[in-house]
Amino acid sequence: MMAKAFPISVVIPTYNRAAVLPRAVESVCRQTLPPKEIIVVDDGSTDETAKLIAEKFPHVVSIRQKHQGVSGARNRGIRAATGEWIAFLDSDDEWLPRKLETQVRALQAHPDYRICHTNEIWIRRGRRVNPKKKHRKYGGYIFRHCLPLCVISPSSVLIHRDVFRELGLFDEQLPACEDYDLWLRFCAHYPILYLEMPLIIKYGGHEDQLSRRFWGMDRFRIYALEKIIQSTVLSEADRAAALKELLRKIQIYLQGARKRQRIREVKRYEEKRRRYLLLLQQLGENVESTI
Repeated sequence: MMAKAFPISVVIPTYNRAAVLPRAVESVCRQTLPPKEIIVVDDGSTDETAKLIAEKFPHVVSIRQKHQGVSGARNRGIRAATGEWIAFLDSDDEWLPRKLETQVRALQAHPDYRICHTNEIWIRRGRRVNPKKKHRKYGGYIFRHCLPLCVISPSSVLIHRDVFRELGLFDEQLPACEDYDLWLRFCAHYPILYLEMPLIIKYGGHEDQLSRRFWGMDRFRIYALEKIIQSTVLSEADRAAALKELLRKIQIYLQGARKRQRIREVKRYEEKRRRYLLLLQQLGENVESTI
């Protein structure tokens, strides 16, 4: 009954991860509440991914595309999905067996929610580690908790597809921090149902993680913050909070740019800083602490 009432499409984007993809797909296959479909989006892999999917997982919906990045891959999966609810799983992560069932039961008990995420277990280089205090998860209206860094794991969420229709998909201009951008938009509109129970395993420390590929990751978060600040959805208090976080990230990015003697970047972000300090002042906020 639950599976019919909550038809779920699972979207797994992958790129050159044939070595770990089976673990992810098999963890979906072991769910006590099976999804309606599993969609694997092969984002132009050059390893054995295509062959692996065809031979080992013929039951999944397999989509292959030219390499576009994780945002493009997730968006392709969302567009192809036929379920009413969308769940994501990064191809290097793993679900615990009761993940979907636990979330569906929680959503049935709280029918006003359209987004649910869970706690997680972290494995780094084969060892379990404890997340830092700054990574703490929250539920409810958590927009301000989303400002410093991404506090929702894509692999943990279950989202009603109407949320994407209303607020849009992942921003394909972002090569990283695309989830940070999405959660800012979603959490500015919706309360989030949070389950304290860890229902996913996140594996980190490997070389192909996006956080290892790009210098100055804060520039992507700055872009996302500028977008949400320029929108009309925020209250004055939330806009002020977002501006303060934006100015903090600009300052951090400027320190790195100066150290690397990126003169054009320094000029560009100093101008941004002046502009947003003025906007914060216009909101009646004390700017002394941000200078």
